[in-house]
Amino acid sequence: MQRRHILRTGAAATAATALGLGTSPTAASAAAPAAEQKRERTRELRVHTVLFDAVEEQDFAGPIEVLGILADADKRRIKQSFVTADGPRTVRTSSGMYIDVRDPWAPQDADVLLVPGGGYGKGSGVDDEIKRGVLPRALARAERPGLIMGGICTGVMVMSAAKITRGRPCTTHFAARDDLAKQGGKLTYGRVVDDGDLITCGGVTSGLDLALWLAERLYGPQAALRAEMILEYERRGTVWRAKS
Repeated sequence: MQRRHILRTGAAATAATALGLGTSPTAASAAAPAAEQKRERTRELRVHTVLFDAVEEQDFAGPIEVLGILADADKRRIKQSFVTADGPRTVRTSSGMYIDVRDPWAPQDADVLLVPGGGYGKGSGVDDEIKRGVLPRALARAERPGLIMGGICTGVMVMSAAKITRGRPCTTHFAARDDLAKQGGKLTYGRVVDDGDLITCGGVTSGLDLALWLAERLYGPQAALRAEMILEYERRGTVWRAKS
């Protein structure tokens, strides 16, 4: 962890120099919604990432890495938590790793709630969660003004089961797109689809692009570019954004 911190903080200075980036807001960041700008100035951003058994590691690892870079290298006030709809427990990921989730389910205390995927089809983690019903019901109850809900890969299908995507622009992993449309989602072709308080993305590595877009939306393009350089990752595809 110390090595990662050094890489992040050291690379931040290099990135700023290489890209000609300062710390003053740009015109793009100044144009961000006033409520989001105010949140940046006044308090930390609270991000809850939902886990469940057989969750796909890359779906949640990519976004938490981006947000961690923003916190460490870009000096943003961000608090990240793992949560499950069942409360604190141990989760077994799709590749068999175990994660101890210690924080309670408390979406009322979150600014951003991220839902990763976990395969698709019979026997997958997503399929099990949809059939069990606990997580979709919890997500449906979590909706409220001021909460940004993000669906990554087939995590969008869990949100669809909660009727969160019904009638709204959204996307998911290509294997589930037809089902998303059949269930009432307004299928939109972009790697990231931003409909205000609902942001969705395509499969697996698209979670990196969702998180980098969220960084740009909340903190401006400079923060996102610094994170890209530290990650040595270039954003792919397009971001579809609803007209404000």
